[in-house]
Amino acid sequence: MSEEKAERIAKVLARAGVCSRREAERWIADGRVAVNGNVLATPAVTVTGADTIMVDGKPLPKADVTRLWRYHKPTGLVTSHSDPQGRPTIFAALPTSIGRVISVGRLDLNSEGLLLLTNDGELARRLELPATGWTRRYRVRVHGKVDEAQLAALEKGVTISGIRYEPIQAHLDKVQGSNAWLTVGLREGKNREIRKIMEYLGLAVTRLIRTTYGPFQLGKLEPGEAYEVPAKVLREQLGVGVEHLDLRASQGVRRRKETSK
Repeated sequence: MSEEKAERIAKVLARAGVCSRREAERWIADGRVAVNGNVLATPAVTVTGADTIMVDGKPLPKADVTRLWRYHKPTGLVTSHSDPQGRPTIFAALPTSIGRVISVGRLDLNSEGLLLLTNDGELARRLELPATGWTRRYRVRVHGKVDEAQLAALEKGVTISGIRYEPIQAHLDKVQGSNAWLTVGLREGKNREIRKIMEYLGLAVTRLIRTTYGPFQLGKLEPGEAYEVPAKVLREQLGVGVEHLDLRASQGVRRRKETSK
């Protein structure tokens, strides 16, 4: 950020990778952020590179080069930096070499597969927005009798318990006794969306694996494995809005699980 360019404080905190923009607003409400010695009471503040920003009494670190990882989330891990119930989190299980990152969206405790991680909270916010238009695809194992006509009807969207879910693509791949495998694609991604919709259709989800998020694929990543997306690929996929990317920064080196933090 230059000394002349003014940006909202929450955006600056997110860009620095210390938190998401939503978390930044909570931190400000909690009195954890100060600018030029003044504790902020509202996120409706703009700052420039000439301002001194402190978080919890410490200087805000300079924004690092934007980086993105593909990560194969195993089941049994919470997508959170901390969990009130003391359950293990993905961030505690990540290789220590990755440093502090945040997730692009979430996968619930019992879901697995592709999760994107980045050190840039502003990028995470951008990739989460439905306006980005990226389809997330899942392999879903369900228990129960699948009605293909009901699956096809999901392409018109569906309202469940007063909540409107946008069009979903769902196809039957194969049947194994009382179980079946489906391929499901969606762009919105409300909380536990697939599980709630399958329950509405009388189906119980017994396994849920995210295989793609927009142009990024799970591929052959093993559970717990992370792979950094080369900056050149990141620029090609995202187009405008990532001019700050340094093409020398990431080489797409595969990182297997290391000693956990």
